[in-house]
Amino acid sequence: MRPGVVLALVSASALALLGAAPGRGPVPLPAGMADTGGGHQLIVAQAPDTGATTGTVSWWDLRDGQWVRAGSAPARFGAGGLVDGATRRQGTNTTPTGLYGLPFGFGTKTAPAGTHVAYRPVRKSSWWCQDNDSRSYNRWVDPLPADCRAAQSEHLIDYGTQYAYGLVIAFNYDRPVRGRGAGIFLHVNGHGATAGCVSVPQDAMRRILTWTDPAAKPHIAIGTEKGATAVGRY
Repeated sequence: MRPGVVLALVSASALALLGAAPGRGPVPLPAGMADTGGGHQLIVAQAPDTGATTGTVSWWDLRDGQWVRAGSAPARFGAGGLVDGATRRQGTNTTPTGLYGLPFGFGTKTAPAGTHVAYRPVRKSSWWCQDNDSRSYNRWVDPLPADCRAAQSEHLIDYGTQYAYGLVIAFNYDRPVRGRGAGIFLHVNGHGATAGCVSVPQDAMRRILTWTDPAAKPHIAIGTEKGATAVGRY
């Protein structure tokens, strides 16, 4: 994604639901966004405000010019709340707001039947490198390279519950900025708030994986109802 391009919503607030027009129902959430990534699928992860650790995830299809909701589920966010993806710092346990691609899926379990997105099995040798000094910063590595310290990385198989199924969120991914953060995923719920990822119940994660169609150029938009943080591409 192109860094630093701030997006405005029609309602001038980040991921805010638009009011109902006279005689009509509420406008579908993606329809209130100035940019949805240019594809035909969008996941919306929305919290009440930047201090929240819970909210909702909904997923939408663009059909004949209209956004149609395909599903929704309760969601969890970072223990530190949400923060603008352009200014996020690693280690803050915050979920970055913004509009991001979804490069591939992964999991400790076999991909659900009907999954079309590229899906990587998590093995004992699978890691996500979070070492700022490594050439593999913010990348899946298998095995762990010599310049990526294990203490500064995530051994994916150690999170069998959370990473039973997941999708990589392309935050700080295309051109990684050291210190901004690494390893932001949409994954299965653990025991509580996340370290910065977005999580949903396992059944919802399975449904999202089978719904996601790479040909539809799916994206995820992360933001708040109150619009305290601008939504941008990072």
